Amino acid sequence: MSFRVTVGKGSCGIAAGAGKLSDALAPLLEGTGIPLGTVGCIGMCWLEPIVDIYETGLLKARLVQVQPEQAPMIAQAVKTGDFSVIEPLRITKEDSAFLTQQTRIALRNCGIIDPESIDSALESGGYQALGKILSGGMSPEEVIECIKVSGLAGRGGAGYPTWSKWNAERQFAGEEKRLICNADEGDPGAFTDRAVIESDPHTLIEGMLIGAYAIGAQEAIVYVRAEYPLAIRRLEYAIREARQKGYIGSHIMGSSFSCEFRIRAGAGAFVCGGETALIESLQEKRGMPRLKPPFPAESDCRNKPSNINNVETFANVAWIINNGGEAFAAIGTEDSKGTKVFALTGKIRRGGLVEIPMGMTLRQVIFDLGGGIRDGGTFKAVQMGGPSGGCIPESLLDTIIDCKTLAAAGAVMGSGSMVVMDDSTCMVGMAKYFLDFTAKETCGKCVRCRIGTKHMQEILTRIVSGEGREGDIALLEELCNAVRDSALCVLGQTAPNPVRSTLRYFRDEFEAHIAEKRCPAHTCTGLLHYRIRPEKCRGCTACARNCPVYAISGVVKGPHEIDPSSCIRCGQCMASCKFGAVTVD
Repeated sequence: MSFRVTVGKGSCGIAAGAGKLSDALAPLLEGTGIPLGTVGCIGMCWLEPIVDIYETGLLKARLVQVQPEQAPMIAQAVKTGDFSVIEPLRITKEDSAFLTQQTRIALRNCGIIDPESIDSALESGGYQALGKILSGGMSPEEVIECIKVSGLAGRGGAGYPTWSKWNAERQFAGEEKRLICNADEGDPGAFTDRAVIESDPHTLIEGMLIGAYAIGAQEAIVYVRAEYPLAIRRLEYAIREARQKGYIGSHIMGSSFSCEFRIRAGAGAFVCGGETALIESLQEKRGMPRLKPPFPAESDCRNKPSNINNVETFANVAWIINNGGEAFAAIGTEDSKGTKVFALTGKIRRGGLVEIPMGMTLRQVIFDLGGGIRDGGTFKAVQMGGPSGGCIPESLLDTIIDCKTLAAAGAVMGSGSMVVMDDSTCMVGMAKYFLDFTAKETCGKCVRCRIGTKHMQEILTRIVSGEGREGDIALLEELCNAVRDSALCVLGQTAPNPVRSTLRYFRDEFEAHIAEKRCPAHTCTGLLHYRIRPEKCRGCTACARNCPVYAISGVVKGPHEIDPSSCIRCGQCMASCKFGAVTVD
């Protein structure tokens, strides 16, 4: 028997205790000849910490939600070959289907290889595509043609054809071109780029090297947010190893192609997800967008042509070169080729990463892969694309996932966030949440964006506080149109999307908040009214004793009542009542 044990140590695994688990396993396996390795996130974040046991290279057992105190059981199993002791830890068939229903290209090595070992990446086919083109197999023009045939479009939100950007850069003269990876993933709920860098950094490096070769760049830069320390550390290590192996630097793999890599950690400004603001930040300036043209492919602020793609886009490139553009184009729909990675979050049973072929429906992703709504809730909506996207209601669950169809429904794929909401979610509050975000993240350069988003935020705050006024809905719609039509960058142009989509599909909730001073989801505290039903009250005084502002009066074994003028709507009375006497309207 030849066993190997790995522990998933992406950010989600570490947060769930994978570090302590690994520390507990290490001494138990020391001297046994059974290696203990590290892998990244395989996407099943809700099951972390995850331990995989391989026998002669094949997965023998996947153990989930493993705790440090269970390490001796695992050590005993791999030492003796008797896996019956760890049977309770095995993943269920139902949860295993989460992976088998996916088509993994960008995530093909995530959770499988050691992100801190280039040898592990090489064993899984790393740098074969680079070797193929540098050995004389493909010219830069042929690489661009292959990407064109594949139909690969940018995975950062705009969906612009990758080959077209590369070809435009290729056509511009100048020796000092640069290739930039946009890893400034800023959408609330999105973590796809972070997971790829943490779990398979060499796929990103190889994809960028191929892109640099295609456009004629000798410098590659990864612009990553500083809030991703693990991703930065693993990428730095991967770059050092790749340089030692001759994949980075001068005359790569004995060819005439040379390319240097560097990492730039950004401060985490959402606006720097836009190309021109990102370039400004790279030049040690405040991250603010500028007018185009000139486009980055023509000239950046240092008069050097630059090409920008995001992490997931580059993660597909090596696979396409190895398998051919036709193979990638055979996946997906006529308008949207290949796969897309989504981060499933919110009120969903199986939260994590999924990579699906374009053309699957939202219902399939949320209910078949995601397992549906957790805690017995009912599906209400899904927010696609974060602050730049929009929400899709239950009536459109059978919408297929591709760029045009989602746009028609009022949403975008964006960088891959998919926030699932149940019937306890207030849609007005959800719109306010995203407007709070964009109002804080606006760079302030455009008056309409700076003032318009703030004004929308103030109106939404007033509505959820129970102070909405007649005419607020019309004013919101007017502001949405004004900001969308006049903002300079994509952040401003798309900032109204969450408001527009919620007004489109959940207008009745806005009207209930304003006209009836009622929150249908019972979550806006300014609109809640707690009362005690006298026929159910036993006079136990639990509610009065737990009220922090002494708003409840009554006698022992007699009915109690709440003073609405003193009540702060904290819900402690309802939580403490064992007889269901406290209700909320």
